[in-house]
Amino acid sequence: MDFSVKKLASDAGVFFSRAVQFTEEKLGQAEKTELDAHFENLLARADSTKNWTEKIFRQTEVLLQPNPSARIEEFLYEKLDRKVPPRPTNGEILAQYMLEAAKDFGPGTPYGSTLIKVGDCQRRLGNAEREFLQTSAISFLTPLRNFLEGDWRTISKERRLLENRRLDLDACKARLKKAKAAEAKAAAEQELRVAQTEFDRQAEITRLLLEGIGSTHMNHLRCLHEFVEAQAAYYNQCHQYMLELQKELGSHPKTFGANLAASVGLPGDPSSSEAVNSTSPIEAEALQIEEVQPPASGTRKAKVLYDYDAADTSELSLLADELITVYTVPGMDSDWLIGERGNQKGKVPVTYLELLS
Repeated sequence: MDFSVKKLASDAGVFFSRAVQFTEEKLGQAEKTELDAHFENLLARADSTKNWTEKIFRQTEVLLQPNPSARIEEFLYEKLDRKVPPRPTNGEILAQYMLEAAKDFGPGTPYGSTLIKVGDCQRRLGNAEREFLQTSAISFLTPLRNFLEGDWRTISKERRLLENRRLDLDACKARLKKAKAAEAKAAAEQELRVAQTEFDRQAEITRLLLEGIGSTHMNHLRCLHEFVEAQAAYYNQCHQYMLELQKELGSHPKTFGANLAASVGLPGDPSSSEAVNSTSPIEAEALQIEEVQPPASGTRKAKVLYDYDAADTSELSLLADELITVYTVPGMDSDWLIGERGNQKGKVPVTYLELLS
């Protein structure tokens, strides 16, 4: 009990001595031991590393999970050391809605079948996003968090201890200056030697930790490269999925509007005249050449069996289940017909059509 009281009194005395020294320094009434320029540069670099790492970490969290409520939930699960329950991505939710709508509208209808195709693409996009989020969290966010919650806390702790040792050292210097009696001066000198030894030891420990910031930069550089690779792979995968979807839908930019109008039974694309006017001279010439070629036989209706993406401007893109007008012209290959949809015309493959009587 006496030992505890004495220790408490000693700690209180040390705390009071530090407080006095700190206050007098702020008031300009006491000298302060300055660290060398190299040490100050190490401290500045460490502070800058901590501040920017924290900002990059927080903003990356926002990038990967824009929903603040979801971020808070994930944070609480991590603090409770519990696994975060799986959460569907926005793409996966949209895919589910589209697939359910397709069932309701009829998967055999043009709209229903397209919803299925687009929904499946959204599902794959959602899966790709999930893999990107998991990869980024492991390869980039986790190392940054480990630095902030591990290495930086250790550095901060040792820096506070160094500051305390510095205050003790300067307080001993002040007492030595004030000492008059030989006995008091000898005691102050002994305290100063001990304080100087403890300060030098703590300065060396802190310096070694601060110099480790260089290794931290190298580690974060490697993690940054991995993050970029994961992001590039994710966007490339999404791009591939969208190209495949466009090809599957036959959505060539010059013909998609007209194909869509025909697929839903409209008489023609209301903007078809504008589309013709906006075509290039080569395309316009191709249309004019075809327009002056009269049909060699009567026209008839044909149902499109499969989507077809035109290879060039002389061909006509097709959408499954749409109805078009077809006819032949002299000298044409028997595998092809001329197809018309509104003001659009072009060659179409016979194998993609069901000729109607």
